[in-house]
Formats: sequence, structure tokens, C-alpha cells
Amino acid sequence: MSDTISITSQADVTSIARSARKAFRKLALLSGETRNAALIAVADALEANGPRILSSNAKDCAAAEKLVSSGQMTQALFARLRIKDSGIAEMAARVREVANLPDPLGKLLAATELDAGLILHKESCPLGVIAVVFESRPDVVPQIASLALKSGNAVLLKGGAEAAHSNETIVGIWKETLRCFPGVLQESIYLLQSRSDVMELLRLEGEVDLLIPRGSKKFVSLIEQNSRIPVLGHGEGICHVFVDRLADLHKAISITIDSKVQYPAACNSVETLLVHKDIAAAFLPAALAELRKAKVEIRGCPRVLALFPEGKLLPAVEQDWSTEYSDLILSVKIVDSLEQALEHVHNYGSKHTESIITEDQNAAERFLNEVDAAGVFHNASTRFADGYRYGLGAEVGISNGKLHARGPMGIEGLTTYKYKLRGNGHIVADYSSGLRDFRHKPLK
Repeated sequence: MSDTISITSQADVTSIARSARKAFRKLALLSGETRNAALIAVADALEANGPRILSSNAKDCAAAEKLVSSGQMTQALFARLRIKDSGIAEMAARVREVANLPDPLGKLLAATELDAGLILHKESCPLGVIAVVFESRPDVVPQIASLALKSGNAVLLKGGAEAAHSNETIVGIWKETLRCFPGVLQESIYLLQSRSDVMELLRLEGEVDLLIPRGSKKFVSLIEQNSRIPVLGHGEGICHVFVDRLADLHKAISITIDSKVQYPAACNSVETLLVHKDIAAAFLPAALAELRKAKVEIRGCPRVLALFPEGKLLPAVEQDWSTEYSDLILSVKIVDSLEQALEHVHNYGSKHTESIITEDQNAAERFLNEVDAAGVFHNASTRFADGYRYGLGAEVGISNGKLHARGPMGIEGLTTYKYKLRGNGHIVADYSSGLRDFRHKPLK
């Protein structure tokens, strides 16, 4: 039986969100041990049902191959859709990683003695119902679902149509496994398939607590402009690698290749390579040779083109500096100084992830301190900007904003806090009249 839910009306969306909220209230009361046990069981089920997942993914890939042939989908995006045999084990491993994280709920964040017998506690708690609209990657489903379950939240998922079979199977396995845990309602996870009904979802203020769109800048902006629900947009990744004049050439080449080639469709893949003029002649020939071997298309500024008069490089245009390619394309620019590199990143960066390659510690510290981005790296690939690699277990998305969560959004990003005040007949009138005074004493 299919676990896919096709939405046809506002009433259906509302009903689903309300069912998810009821499930959330149950989840929030479960022990950490119960939530962890459910996650371990899901991880085992994903591995046991590997052939089933791969079969569904094969259907999605067969349809997507036609899109690639017609030019409607890039090879890089197709690679995000495909699940390999090793991908099943990786899905399960990430779910187990989340299960092994400390319980994020019920953490005492602060304690204050307002007065004798009047104690204020600040404790972590779930957000409630999370809705995530994401792209073609089916491996996103277990990442998001595991973080939601661990943090006591219900989740509404809307994946791309190109991954419909894969997503349906993974969510189906998830829901089947939850049947063995009476306290974890199956309604804590829903899969929505109709893209048109996302706009209906946006009106469910009070039913959905947070909406996380993962897609193009245009799509995220559309969601933000039309939503009555708080939106945390998964960030556009216009990431830079700056090769400073005192860079180690071996490190610079290796990091550049990894940042672009290892997974070009990822939002943390480098899109623009900035090179200091003093090192350009020594660095660029070797770097571009390696990039070409990996079939990376190079778009260079006039100074780069002048270094390779017969290199068959494409000239970079203004739009290239502000484009997230998500493909094997790299724009390259020679700059005169660290200051010029900083200015370029300031003008064109998306505040996602930026990296400097240098052996000059002073230059590195300036870059780390002056670049305004969620992730700023020194002598490291931009591809490290990831919840799993940060030790967060997984991620719901990456935020370029500065409110609520920034960078890879892991389990803490799905929690908020509440104040619990315990007194013994205390009333404000006593303090307003001067009969009593506040202590405001911080407690350990």
C-alpha cells in the first residue's frame, strides 16, 4: 500500500497538519530512549529493505535519464538523484549517528532564583510541526526525518517529482517501522506529492511552526514572500576559494579540485576561484589542467584569458560572478590583493561558505574575521560545510541567515525553549508595592 499522500484541497492539507500536530504532542512526551530505539529500528529497516529502495530509485532514474537527454536536467543533478548500493548503508549510518547524539530535549539552559521559593528554569523543547520542501535528493528524507524524530518534532516532507518513487518507498519503510512503537505515531511523518499544494501549505499559520524550502534562490524567495509561516530558507551556495599569494600550491590545487569536483551539484561546491596575481602564473596552469581532466568548464576574467591565449577558455561575464552553477563549471578571477578578494566575496557571495588557501596566518585571520558568511575556512575544502561532517549527525538544510540557525542546521536548530517558573503563591503585586524585592540570582 502506498504511503504517498496526494493533496487536493486546503482541507486535506489542514487535516494532515493537524494530525501531525497531534503526533508531535505525543512525541514531545516520549523518553529519549524510546526515540533512539525507534531510530535504530528505522536504520535496520532501511538496510533490510535496500533492494526495495534501489528498485524504486531505478524507476526515478529511468525517467530522469530522458530529462538529461533533452537537456532539462544536468548530469550533476542526476547524480544527486541516484542511490548507489553504498548509499543505503550511508543512509542507515546517518540515522544511527543521529540516534547516538545527546538528547536535545529537556536540557536546562539556565536557572535563576527570582526570589526565595520562586525559581525560573529555561529548558529546551521541540519546535512542533516542521515542513520541508526539498530537491531531488532522496537521501534527504532519512536525514530530515531522523533529526525531526530525535528532537520530538513532526515533519511534513515535499520532495521533487523526479524522486517520487524513491521518497515514497523510504517514507513507507519509515512509517512501517513506527508501527512497532505505539508512542511514536505514524502521523509524525507525512509525504506530500503535489507541488501545487505547497502554496496551500503556506497559509497554515498556527498549524505548521517552521517551513524550510531547499531549492533555487528564486524558489526560496517565492516561499518567503508568500508564507504566513516562519521560513528558514536553505541557502544558495555561491561559494569562493581564494588562493592567496603565499598559498601552498599542492594544498591549493587539491582543495580547489575537491571543492568543485567531489560533488558539483552540492550547495557547498565552489563556484568562483579567486587567485592572487603574484601566484597566478605558478598556480593556474597546474590547477586548470587538473580541472580539465575532471571535465570542468572554465570561465575566466580577461587576466586569466591572457595567461592562456590558446587555452580555449570561455570569457566570464558579469552574471557568472553571481551564479550558482551546481555543475562542473567554475568562474576564475585574478585579484590584486587580499582586500580585492574580500571585496569580491562581499559583493557576490551568498554568505554560505568561503575559503582562503594561504600559509600567511595574518592573511588567514583577516579572511576568517572579515568575511561575513555562515562558514569561513582556512586551508580546507568548502565541501566540509555539512551537518554530518560538522558532527551534527545530519542536517535539515544550510541557512545563510543569522536568525534562529546559521550554517548547517542540525538537531539544535529544530528545538526552541520554554521558561518554567515554580513558585509558592507568589504574586506580582507584592513586588510592585515594595513588600518584596527580586534577587535575580543565577543558579548552577
